[in-house]
Amino acid sequence: MGLLSRLSYAIRSKLNALVGRTENPQEALDYSYERMQDERQNVRESLADLTAQKKRLEAQRSRLNENVEKHARQAEEAMRQDREDLARRALEKKQAKVQQMKELDEQIAELERTQADVEEKKEQLDQRIEEFRTKKETMKARHEAAEAQSRVNEALTGVGGEMGEVNRAVERATERTEEMEARAAALDELEDRGALESTTGEDEITTELRAERNESEVDAELETLREEVQGDRDVSEAEKSAEAEVSEASVEEELESLREEES
Repeated sequence: MGLLSRLSYAIRSKLNALVGRTENPQEALDYSYERMQDERQNVRESLADLTAQKKRLEAQRSRLNENVEKHARQAEEAMRQDREDLARRALEKKQAKVQQMKELDEQIAELERTQADVEEKKEQLDQRIEEFRTKKETMKARHEAAEAQSRVNEALTGVGGEMGEVNRAVERATERTEEMEARAAALDELEDRGALESTTGEDEITTELRAERNESEVDAELETLREEVQGDRDVSEAEKSAEAEVSEASVEEELESLREEES
């Protein structure tokens, strides 16, 4: 499995696990983005390690090359001094160093190929991270908008939250009030029909007798009032008749005086 495939699989696994543990997708997206950033940092550190290792091998190859040149000069000088044995020894060392240089060249070439491959994968990873960042911000904005719309709809419909509690409290109070009103109406109806005893402890017969007595007392008082009113009316009419007679006599006297003056 390639580097990016392993990275993609690891991120998907961690993201799915996190989504299963949390109810906030925004936190899951941020966490996934942070993990991708961590993986990119690991890739950068790997590239730095590869570069440092290649530099060490190149430095070692440079020292071997210097030794090869030195052994070549030693072999030439030994031959000038007719020391073929020393020349052979110098050439043998030269060949050993050359062989080591070939091995180092292979290692350096392998490191360069690995380095180039990692750098290419890093560029792809950078592109994917940037795309994910854009999608992440878009998804977070959509989630925030949906969450805000949901809160508004809940507030308008009274579903959940404080508005829901308020609506439920109003409903309970309304039901309780309607029950009390129905109970009061039923008690009034039963009391009117005589199905309930009064609060004084009287039975139905006693209550009716007391009502009859009260009605008789009311009738007696009405009769007294009628008599008083009639007496007042009689007195008033007598007074009016007397006043009329007095007024008529006065008028006659004044007419008589006027007649005498004319004559």
